Amino acid sequence: NEYISMDFEMGFIHGMQDIMDTETAFLQFAMKYLKEKCPGEIALLGAVVPDISRTSGWYQQYFPNLNGSSITGMTFLDSLTGYAVTSSNSLLQEYILKTTNGGDNWVINYTHNTPNSNHYFIKVKFIDANTGFAFGWIDLLKTTNGGLSWNVIPYNLYPDDIAVINNDTMLAARSNGFDGGVYRTTNGGYNWHALGQVGGSGQPYRIYMYDKNMGFCLGAQLRKTTNGGVNWFAIPGETYTSIIFADSLTGWKCFDSIKKTTNGGLNWFSQNTPNISNSFFYKSDFSIINKDTLWMVGAISYNNINPIFKTTNGGLNWGYQNADPSHYVGVFSTIKFTNKFNGWANLFDQTYNLHTISGGNDTTYYTDIKLVEEFTPKEYSLGQNYPNPFNPSTNIPFELKNGGYVTLRVYDITGRMVKELMNGRWGRGSYVCDFDGSGLSSGMYIYQLTVDNRQLGIKKMALVK
Repeated sequence: NEYISMDFEMGFIHGMQDIMDTETAFLQFAMKYLKEKCPGEIALLGAVVPDISRTSGWYQQYFPNLNGSSITGMTFLDSLTGYAVTSSNSLLQEYILKTTNGGDNWVINYTHNTPNSNHYFIKVKFIDANTGFAFGWIDLLKTTNGGLSWNVIPYNLYPDDIAVINNDTMLAARSNGFDGGVYRTTNGGYNWHALGQVGGSGQPYRIYMYDKNMGFCLGAQLRKTTNGGVNWFAIPGETYTSIIFADSLTGWKCFDSIKKTTNGGLNWFSQNTPNISNSFFYKSDFSIINKDTLWMVGAISYNNINPIFKTTNGGLNWGYQNADPSHYVGVFSTIKFTNKFNGWANLFDQTYNLHTISGGNDTTYYTDIKLVEEFTPKEYSLGQNYPNPFNPSTNIPFELKNGGYVTLRVYDITGRMVKELMNGRWGRGSYVCDFDGSGLSSGMYIYQLTVDNRQLGIKKMALVK
């Protein structure tokens, strides 16, 4: 680092308070002035200013030599402290990695020996700054001092997935063998007992717990528990590669599309995503900031676009950021945000990941709602869709006499919502909404318009494939 004393003749800065009030502009000005003279990091007036290329968008962060191991899980406690775990390798070693500077530098925090190279850490999870777990096939590793030391707890469980509820209680999903099913520990992993098989064919290989009572597992089909995994009931026709909930009612999941629930997972409806990827990977991930803002990865790179999906309205509209456009990355398998600015996207089977400290780069949003004309209609109206019948898309026209909180939803003939096309505030005018029924089967559907919780129109349409 190079320290420089300068007299910045900036008329708009008077004293330290003004400098603090214009911190962003001040640092950007300083970086622009000093970039050529002081490459890399510059300490300016006691503050470290990073390279300007890292203050916007996504940039690469490299892991140390892992001897052929790959990253299998990652978590961050805040904008600086994070942990990652790996698969085993030809040396029969799997690793726990740690960073204390936001991922710019990683060190091997712990080396764990494995009986063969097929073993790997399934997940890493921290309860707080001190207490964390790294889950392998036959051993569970626990730290109570922020990774300074790790205690090896043999459990020979061979789990496919783990859900951590708190320091003591965890649930594991195991699909193999006659003793497959869900297991639970209530003493921090030292002892596990079988809760039994979940019913039906195919024992679970994925498990997610929102809290100590409500959760989901996936085997041959999606199942839900409301009593901590003791009993499970089926949710027909649904599956997932990743799932996350904002509260006990509102959640999202991904398989071949992104779906949302507003009734605790009993029913799911598809959400529109950008048409820039052919398919989703068998590994996907969500990171939730709040019930409006989510990030999602798992869409396979296509046409030089490496998509990271983002929504700021609960998934009504999903946009994408083209991260690392100079490389074809294949697919991102993990996404973690600690706040709206700091996030990490891990690439499947790569030696580096991507990091942002600014909420990523520009997000391209697609909307299927078009304002045809901004005027004051004489009344509220919901028009008949055209064409009708349709395959696979159709247009739904409507007019708003006044602005308000608008919902436009599509239901099947049983009354189950299959798609939410609008959910937010819209101004007066004449609109057309495009509805894509590609993921739905042939049949009769109903669409309903409400404004400020008042039903203003309901009509039928026919999808014929």
